[in-house]
Amino acid sequence: MASKADYGPEQLSKDLRRIDRKYPMVKVGSIGSSVLGKPIPYLRLGKGSFNWHFNGACHANEWITSLLLMRFAEDYAQACANKLSFWGKSAMDLFARCSLWIVPMVNPDGVELVQEGLTANHPYYEDLLQWNRGSNRFHRWKANARGVDLNDQFPAYWEEERQRRAILSPAPRDYGGEKPLSEPEAAALADFTERNDFHAVISLHTQGEEIYWNYRNKEPDEARAWANRLAVSAGYRAVYLEGSDAGYKDWFISEFRRPGFTVEVGWGHNPLPLEGVDEMYDDIARLLAEALDCTPE
Repeated sequence: MASKADYGPEQLSKDLRRIDRKYPMVKVGSIGSSVLGKPIPYLRLGKGSFNWHFNGACHANEWITSLLLMRFAEDYAQACANKLSFWGKSAMDLFARCSLWIVPMVNPDGVELVQEGLTANHPYYEDLLQWNRGSNRFHRWKANARGVDLNDQFPAYWEEERQRRAILSPAPRDYGGEKPLSEPEAAALADFTERNDFHAVISLHTQGEEIYWNYRNKEPDEARAWANRLAVSAGYRAVYLEGSDAGYKDWFISEFRRPGFTVEVGWGHNPLPLEGVDEMYDDIARLLAEALDCTPE
């Protein structure tokens, strides 16, 4: 099982190597690299024609979503390997019906900064101190290594979100960059999405136990019903959201007119404490398994 320690790029890499060795049906690769050259890995499970995508840790201090996704991936692989029931569903049936790509850690540089802090040899040391208002505490940092909020980076009314945020230079959060997809992490995720022709996506964030499923009336007809199914499975709320743009889910719905969801995991202040990870996982694993079961027969 995935580690319960603070879950950063090093721990992710170890778990990926172990899962790759243990489960031949899991394919492991990279969608690209971060600002600092770290790989942004993915896992693929399944062989069906419906293409699902889950991602996490777009925001650095929401790194617990990476741990949740890796636990889900390993549990799913184990259930498939042993032909077991998976959260009340046939794992092999889900595996046959859909293909699932998971990008567990979109923002590895930011996650490392939140967990390890800023060291003097960091290539952006002076800039990061300035952007963080002179503080060495980075536990609330959401952005990447260049102070860009990756979930404000996507070309879906990006200019409006920039005006709404009114953050015009690098910062711990809410700065959308100089232009859409300026950051390698966001650009890699957009390219990965286009190349793999995903039919539906879920982006995990924290916190609030809510599911956002709409975007400017561009969502498909089935989106509300799917969101309600996911909400019931996890005990979350499906929420109609307005006044937010430039996120990954927003861009996906706008670009492809397919179901896209932002799922806010857990309750509290980010980063959420590890003490609650088992309870969070019980909810989110049910939700993600239900999502796979939403796949048309």
